[in-house]
Amino acid sequence: QVQLVESGGGLVQPGESLTLSCKMSGRFWSYRRKGWYRQAPGKERELVARITNGGNADYAGDAKGRFIISRDNPSGMMYLQMNALKAEDTAKYFCNAEVQRDLGSQYVEVWGQGTLVTVSS
Repeated sequence: QVQLVESGGGLVQPGESLTLSCKMSGRFWSYRRKGWYRQAPGKERELVARITNGGNADYAGDAKGRFIISRDNPSGMMYLQMNALKAEDTAKYFCNAEVQRDLGSQYVEVWGQGTLVTVSS
């Protein structure tokens, strides 16, 4: 069973930075892509950034230029460095992975429980 556990959320002031972490554990054959999503109160979950196993990253909306996604495959960690945070970034942040449990099996999506980020003065 693959598990994703996020950490690093908290309360920050506008303009500050915060780095989220996601630890992937459990047995799996490979993963194709990992990503960070967020869900603000009353809104749908949306993509923030994602990164392939090979390290190619892409960003959604104004995360581009402010946020940096990275991963360290040997440790199973993924990070989201968030800079110049705004009140609109307030949300619960989730990590996601597209995982192949066994060689030749279908990729399945795995989600973490989320970590709350609040940007407020």
